[in-house]
Amino acid sequence: MHFTSEQRLDDGVLEREFTLGEIPGILWTPESASAPMPLILLGPPPLGLRKAYPRLVARARHAAADGFATATIELPGSGDRPRWPAAEQALADLRRSLEAGEPVSDEIIDALILPLVDKAVPEWQAALDALLSLPEIGGPVGYSGGVISIGTRLAVVDPRISAAVLFAGSFVPRAMFEEARQVTIPLHVLLQWDDDGNDRQAALDLFDAFGSKEKALNANLGGHTGVPQYAGDAAAQFFTRHLR
Repeated sequence: MHFTSEQRLDDGVLEREFTLGEIPGILWTPESASAPMPLILLGPPPLGLRKAYPRLVARARHAAADGFATATIELPGSGDRPRWPAAEQALADLRRSLEAGEPVSDEIIDALILPLVDKAVPEWQAALDALLSLPEIGGPVGYSGGVISIGTRLAVVDPRISAAVLFAGSFVPRAMFEEARQVTIPLHVLLQWDDDGNDRQAALDLFDAFGSKEKALNANLGGHTGVPQYAGDAAAQFFTRHLR
C-alpha cells in the first residue's frame, strides 16, 4: 500500500488516497478516535470512484462520527483501471435487454456479475491485509454496500468480516444463492422497493437464502438512490452494535 495524497476534511476526518499495486483506493480515519479503531469496507457502485465519491465520502463521514475508519477500492474495469472488454459487452447486453423491455437472462447476469466477483473479492482481501497492518486500524471489520454478490462472497470466504450491511440493488446470479446459504455473520439488508433496475423478488429470495441467524431487511419506498436518512441511521446503529 502506497499513500499518494492526504487532506483533512472540515469535520476532522483524514482522507488519504492510496494505491495497492494498480488498484486505487481511499482511506478515511476520524482524527478524534482512539487507535486502533474498527474498520468498515465501503463497497462502491460500479461507476468509478470519482463519480461515486460524493456518496462514498458521505458514508465515510457518518461512520467517522461513530469512531470507525472506512476504506474503499476501485472495482476491476471501473474508473481509471484498465478496460475490461468482456464486462463491457455484458453491460451492453444488459442495457439492450432493459431498453427493449425484455427479461434479463441468467446468462447476461452471470456474464456481468460472476467474473466481477471472482476478480474483486481477492482484491478486497489484499486491501484488508494492508489496512489491518496500519497501526491505527485494529478491527473488527464490517462490509457495507456495493455489489451485493461481492459482499456475499466476501462474507463467506473471509472470517475477518464480522458483520455486513448489504444493498439489494444489483442483479444476482443464481449461483450466489447457494453461497448466501453459507453466510453466517449478522446482516442488515437495505432494499428500495421501487428500484427499477432491481429484481425485487430476487432480492427477497436472496435475503431468505442467507444462512445468518441474525438478519434484518429494511425495505423503503423509493428508487435506487432514494434511501431515506433514517435507513442510513439504522445501518450505522447496526455497525455500532456489532463492531464495538
